[in-house]
Amino acid sequence: MLKRIRTPVLEVGFEETGTPEGTPVVLLHGFPYDVRAYDGVAARLGARCRVLVPYLRGYGPTRFLSAETMRSGQQAALGADLLAFLDALGIDRAVVGGYDWGGRAACIVSALWPERVRGLVSAHGYNIQAIARSGEPVDPEAEHRFWYQYYFHSERGRRGLDRNRKELCRLLWRLWSPTWGFSTEEYERTAASFDAPDFVEVVIHSYRHRFGLVAGDPALEEIERRLAAQPEIPVPAVILEGADDGVSRPAGTAPRFTRLRGHEVVPGAGHNLPQEAPEAFATAVLALL
Repeated sequence: MLKRIRTPVLEVGFEETGTPEGTPVVLLHGFPYDVRAYDGVAARLGARCRVLVPYLRGYGPTRFLSAETMRSGQQAALGADLLAFLDALGIDRAVVGGYDWGGRAACIVSALWPERVRGLVSAHGYNIQAIARSGEPVDPEAEHRFWYQYYFHSERGRRGLDRNRKELCRLLWRLWSPTWGFSTEEYERTAASFDAPDFVEVVIHSYRHRFGLVAGDPALEEIERRLAAQPEIPVPAVILEGADDGVSRPAGTAPRFTRLRGHEVVPGAGHNLPQEAPEAFATAVLALL
């Protein structure tokens, strides 16, 4: 069921399922995906958990409350949004899980506000960006996978995302999850979220800010300062990596996690791990209850 709640910055659209008195579990999607990524996970958790799946800023029904608020997609904004979402719902502690942008939000809250996190499931491992080192090249095999990020650095890329958002995002789904045979219907259910009015602006800012090409929201500067130290994550955590991930190949290591409970490479899964392998993701959540 779609619900809405207001934080200081956003009206957040979210879906809530499961057992109201169960352990709160907040699941966060990435780019370019939405809450549908967690349908299979939520169904497996419902008997024991209160499952909350918000649309991130710029996606679906989530809206900024003020026209004056910067349409930032920087990592500090994602972390601050998750913290504000917990506050708005009166949730003291939750299991948080995510991948891509959502994994970044979950890692940030786990690192900076660990008292609010009962456990963390992080696809792709440590998702906090080291912006100061973003200008350092990586090996060419990894570098070519980031073509879309460099595309978004240009105004041609901004216009391309704006004009061809569904076609471009569908291409990313295929490249990032090469062994996932998603249907047209599955894609279209999610792609509707890319028609949100702030989608392009938030996405473009995200991929420019992480490379130090644009300024962030001044209101979030203190959070970015803390993230620049690449803080450890001191909460119980499980890491999942898709064996077939077309963006980030499995690293096999887990730096900065001080209470790691598990680390699994999931066969047959790509970048959109919870939608492709819901059983593995749900099992990781349940291991933290």
